[in-house]
Amino acid sequence: MAFGSDRRNRPASRCAVLFGGTGFVGGFFARYLVDNGHFEKVYLVDRQPVTALSNAWRQAQLTHHPGLSVVVADVREPIDWMPPEPVTLVANFVALPAGYDRDTQAQYDTNLRGAEQVCAWATRARCRRMIFLSSASPYGLASQGGAEDALPMPVTPCGASKLVAEYIHRLWQAEQPSRRLVIARPARVFGPGGTDDISWLVRAVVQGYFCYPGNRQVTLSGLYVRELCAALWWALERPARVGDDVILFNASLASASTLADYVEAIQGAAGRRRRVATLPGHLLVAMATLAELAARPFGTAPAFGSACLRRLAVATENHPAWLIAQGYPFQYSLASAFVDWRALCPEEWEG
Repeated sequence: MAFGSDRRNRPASRCAVLFGGTGFVGGFFARYLVDNGHFEKVYLVDRQPVTALSNAWRQAQLTHHPGLSVVVADVREPIDWMPPEPVTLVANFVALPAGYDRDTQAQYDTNLRGAEQVCAWATRARCRRMIFLSSASPYGLASQGGAEDALPMPVTPCGASKLVAEYIHRLWQAEQPSRRLVIARPARVFGPGGTDDISWLVRAVVQGYFCYPGNRQVTLSGLYVRELCAALWWALERPARVGDDVILFNASLASASTLADYVEAIQGAAGRRRRVATLPGHLLVAMATLAELAARPFGTAPAFGSACLRRLAVATENHPAWLIAQGYPFQYSLASAFVDWRALCPEEWEG
């Protein structure tokens, strides 16, 4: 199934190389590029082969596709491999999975060394266009209601290392004025095959065990993964203008959404309306933690997830001011994103 409808009457470029390509966003973007005819060949460079992916649906999307090739390599080390075709796009989607947010050594090792190696490789490949998927975490204390001009104040190793990695990519662009760099700062990215808090929320709501952890009106910025792919390409392909050598934009839905909005949209996509109770957040987290401790000796995971509940109780406001100001044509609302998700991967919506 094609991952986009943005087919343009333009010849396919020669090849693209996506570092972190078998990851969640990297895999979707790879399919977006080949399904829309933007590239005939896309290489996915990652230390994780497709066969190691835990999600069968994601495996299927990246397996046996003639336009996709996987190169197993560790981006923290020098990469000697080079494709036979000229490289016209490099993208850096390298990121650590959830659970490593406060692991200082892992975050700096991956984000900084990864940025250095990707930029060095792009220079050797003589590529002049690059995409870097950063994070909203560099905003830190400035995240509430922040647009792209908010002063970054990271408070976690992830946020600090991502911010430094952005400047490593900026230095790469500054070496040659003809180079173009797109940096995106998404809050949370959700969709089929994800392992984030929104994927957990879908299961919890569809299966009927979700309770609001306190405030149901908490703001949760996020973006559907297929919208992110379209926005990245749209920003990269914009006609050259003064100041467009480096484009930085927040990646989130056009309008702010609350936790209650997410639950309502999920119920609408699933075709199941249930009343959702509200309980004190600390009580739900305590219950989830006890369930996790009880399940640990058996090697199983309970339905409740304490980490997901904590994240869903914390407000995030990532305003996509640049996309709105530039007239980006948003393709998905919150409701239509979940409808599309269910159509792509119905097995994740089974009650």
